[in-house]
Amino acid sequence: MGGDKFQGQCEPQKGNARRRESRNVWAANWWARSRLEQAQGRRGFDQENIVEPMRDIRRALLEADVSLPVVRRFVQAVSDQVVGTGLIRGVKPDQQLVKIVHDELVKLMGGEVSELVFAKSKPTVILLAGLQGVGKTTVSAKLALYLKKLGKSCMLIAGDVYRPAAIDQLVILGNQVGVPVYAAGTATKPAEIARQGLQEARQKNVDVVIMDTAGRLQIDKAMMDELKEVKRVLNPTEVLLVVDAMTGQEAAALVTTFNVEIGITGAILTKLDGDSRGGAALSVKEVSGKPIKLVGRGERMEDLEPFYPDRMAGRILGMGDVLSFVEKAQEVMRQEDAEELQEKIMSAKFDFNDFLKQTRTVARMGSMSRVIGMIPGMGKVTPAQIREAEKNLIVMESMIEAMTPEEREKPELLAESPARRKRIAQDSGKTEQQVSQLVAQLFQMRVRMKNLMGVMEGGSLPTMSNLEEALKAEQKAPPGTARRKRRSESRRQFAESSARPNPPRGFGAKN
Repeated sequence: MGGDKFQGQCEPQKGNARRRESRNVWAANWWARSRLEQAQGRRGFDQENIVEPMRDIRRALLEADVSLPVVRRFVQAVSDQVVGTGLIRGVKPDQQLVKIVHDELVKLMGGEVSELVFAKSKPTVILLAGLQGVGKTTVSAKLALYLKKLGKSCMLIAGDVYRPAAIDQLVILGNQVGVPVYAAGTATKPAEIARQGLQEARQKNVDVVIMDTAGRLQIDKAMMDELKEVKRVLNPTEVLLVVDAMTGQEAAALVTTFNVEIGITGAILTKLDGDSRGGAALSVKEVSGKPIKLVGRGERMEDLEPFYPDRMAGRILGMGDVLSFVEKAQEVMRQEDAEELQEKIMSAKFDFNDFLKQTRTVARMGSMSRVIGMIPGMGKVTPAQIREAEKNLIVMESMIEAMTPEEREKPELLAESPARRKRIAQDSGKTEQQVSQLVAQLFQMRVRMKNLMGVMEGGSLPTMSNLEEALKAEQKAPPGTARRKRRSESRRQFAESSARPNPPRGFGAKN
């Protein structure tokens, strides 16, 4: 009993230590970096100065849920390539090593996007397989919608006869995405359902048939025999294994078994919007030789997209996925809105209407954890911090919605009037302090956003080095300096934007 109690008390500390270690440990390990800096004097990498970096790379990959055998082979391959490599002038050793590791990860995952294969004569048949709970039924509907957008007509076949709810779910999802579903109930064997469904698809001249199959909590002979029979009947063009990104290091064994037993042509990685960094992606390609073709990044039907090895490499290493972030932003934000926002930022006229619009735009891009995962340097943000940020956004929205249209457009009115802030606090059920903090944050955002936009040349995206310098400038300043500078800038903005002859009196004024 005493031992259990002691262990329970130690667990949180151990968990905190692991989280600290997992925060992109190898990129931020100063000891390893100092060892690499010795390489500059030696004009290259050698067995001695890469020991620590390789150890940290190994740890980072294990934290990203890459299987141990795959990690060992990968680290050895990188070590063999790095040793004896000369340094590039103007590039730091640690940056050069990051580039080598990133490129090796991309190569290991296939290098290029692997597209779905379509049959020469209709219909193309896609068989989905995987364990129970990985999201096969949902992926079936997502895949149908994805193919519809490519101009393909689709039909879904409900083959999970052991879960009546799965059949009902597929019918509902099929209606949602506008795709017909062939369902024969739970009394018919899956192979017979496959035969009947394929026959109906041919009669309807459908381009693509997607069959959902039953899963198990674990792999067993009956499951594999059933899949083999379904595959024999369908003779599918694609056999895609659906893998949960949260599976972790067990993904390697899972992929190996399915590939040996039924022969897969590729995989679909799901639940990448969760906490996982996607190390399972590395295991899938390495152990099976088959590519990951698609990834699911959210709960919406639209959240299925091609698998990009270079972007996944960045995610595994905690470097973010800027391209996916930009693409998602372009999907939910019109060019005219972006230009208008840029103009407001540069003229320091960003208001609460803009703030509300931007938070809702980001919400349409997916979950906050997904969006944050795309941003370089944000890998250290914990799930608890993300949940707290989501709660804060809800609180902020409730306060903004309690404002009048004039107050949203002219935040200076709130800065000047304690009475207005008190009314908003009462209407939104929040405190006056929370309202005052929200107003102060808006003016701080104005200054910061304008400074970041100033880093950009001609409205284009800044280089990462310039962006990092801009973000770190405040952190290097003496305590209080950045805050005093923002306050001074905010007051100057108040004075310039005010229509009154006298400048605003600030938060301490009385109305």
